Amino acid sequence: MKKILKKLLIFIVVVNFLTIILECTIVRGNSKTIITNASIAKDRLQTIKEKGVITVASPLSDISYFYIDNNTNKIAGIEADIITEIAKRLGIDKIETKNVPFSNLLEKLNIDDSIDIAAGGIFITPEREKVVDFTEPLYKASESVVVQTFSNLNFKDDLKNGVVGVEKGTVYVNLAERWKNDNLIKDVVIFENTPELLDAINSNKIQAGLVDSIIIKYSLIKEKNIHLRTLKGYTPEITENVGIAVRKNDTTLLNALNEKINEMKADGTLYAILIENGLDKTNMA
Repeated sequence: MKKILKKLLIFIVVVNFLTIILECTIVRGNSKTIITNASIAKDRLQTIKEKGVITVASPLSDISYFYIDNNTNKIAGIEADIITEIAKRLGIDKIETKNVPFSNLLEKLNIDDSIDIAAGGIFITPEREKVVDFTEPLYKASESVVVQTFSNLNFKDDLKNGVVGVEKGTVYVNLAERWKNDNLIKDVVIFENTPELLDAINSNKIQAGLVDSIIIKYSLIKEKNIHLRTLKGYTPEITENVGIAVRKNDTTLLNALNEKINEMKADGTLYAILIENGLDKTNMA
């Protein structure tokens, strides 16, 4: 009887030892699988709907796209109106914002999990499509050359001895650098945001600036303290579609946004928002 008990005890010890070895091997060999299965991330659209909040990253100082109205302390602008309508149609009650410089928008979207989407006049380009996905185009925009109201610069050829400013991270940086290399301008200065750029032109620190046509059109109508105008007879060299940026893996969110954008195009809501914000048929994507 003692021999049987002894053998049974040895057998149990061996089985337990082998079980421990096996578990360690599984954990080491398939750690990623175990971790992934243990904490599968919720779908972002589902999470947004459960919270009732969508968080938008945008350069909130670039007035006319997506900004905070100082008078109402609420979001305003073309894309603010578009996203507000999309959120309403998705049953999302609240929009929260994160102020992010334009040059860091896409990087911040990809590394900050608290951000759901990025907006603010983001041109859909092949380079940007490598790092994020974009919704269906919302509208299209191009550049304007901005100078002081009483500047003697009237045509593009007059810029040869001028310093031109651009906003960091925009497609206009490459355009201005090309102009410099082709001796069409004297030099290029890069600014952190558009208000700083416009202020530099207004105060004669630089002679001209490459600015989104939509921003300058809005600024010239709304801002009374800037004495600026656009260059006469200038033909834009860049015209691109603008979209909302979404992470590569947020497919269901992207599909839901596109569904509502297409609905808004079909029922005329999107066009109405563009008109309300000073745009016209030429801005339709």
